[in-house]
Amino acid sequence: MGLELYLAIIMLISLILYMLTGGADFGGGVWDLFAIGARGKTQRDIIHHALAPIWEANHVWLIVIIVLLFVAFPVAFATIGTALHIPLTLMLVGIVLRGTAFVFRTYDDQSERVHLRWSRLFAIASIITPIMLGITLGAIASGTIHANPETGQVQTDFISSWFAPFPFAIGFFTLTICTLLAAVYLTLETDDTSIQDDFRLRAIIAAISVGILAGMSYLLSAEGAPLIQAGLGKSKWSIPFHIVTGLVAILGIWSIWHRYFKLARILIPIQVTLIILGWGLAQYPYLIAPNLTFSNTAAPESVLKPVLIIIIIGGLVLIPAFWYLYSVFKGRSLTK
Repeated sequence: MGLELYLAIIMLISLILYMLTGGADFGGGVWDLFAIGARGKTQRDIIHHALAPIWEANHVWLIVIIVLLFVAFPVAFATIGTALHIPLTLMLVGIVLRGTAFVFRTYDDQSERVHLRWSRLFAIASIITPIMLGITLGAIASGTIHANPETGQVQTDFISSWFAPFPFAIGFFTLTICTLLAAVYLTLETDDTSIQDDFRLRAIIAAISVGILAGMSYLLSAEGAPLIQAGLGKSKWSIPFHIVTGLVAILGIWSIWHRYFKLARILIPIQVTLIILGWGLAQYPYLIAPNLTFSNTAAPESVLKPVLIIIIIGGLVLIPAFWYLYSVFKGRSLTK
């Protein structure tokens, strides 16, 4: 296995970690929008206290992906940045607006009118960002981005590759995954059973939505991403993989339904991990379908080797730091 594949695996792991952490943060923002009624203020407070200590740190995993893509796969970076600059820009704007609104909601005038204004902006940005992330990933897998493997010069327009049914299906699929993770995590952020039941109901709705959108995405992949459908439907590993993923998903819904929230917090992240892993396996060996692979877009070995060494050293520092961060600020909910 070449060095580029080791770095590709690190990027895939980083994407999984970003979805399990930062993705749940986006989902929390979505549920903030639906925090209405007599318990709405309490729900927003729980969401705020759950996100506040960790939401900025969780973006580290996205930064790892971007930096590795830029350094280790410069042709692919140039292609994605050019062909998909519109959804990427909207995603970055969403991240900035979301963070800004979150801070101003905390430190601005705390009147109900001002607080709700920042809350709405925070929630809207939390919806836009994961949708754009999913649209970007869907477009990368669609096989409609054509570029020169040597120069990265894009040979398609800037709209058609992402403004299509399959990328949008993946965008909303990503959004529902984020809401599912958030709802499951939030059930353990409070001891109030009525609030737990609020998030339990939302977790069940999100889990069903994830299943529906997964099916829709697969059907749309027949024309929207043939490579992905072939990988998920015809590979030797696909049937056992679907069985395992399906069983985990069913057990996850069962645990939510019966209020085994601690078990659900284990099963649902495993389900999300399997979904992302399946996408990665189906797309391999292409970084951008149909003609940019990990091999023909990789930087020279003289670049890849030191990058791999640095990322390993960095991981030895980063992972214990994250463990300490979560043990300090999330220790109570993690041990419930």
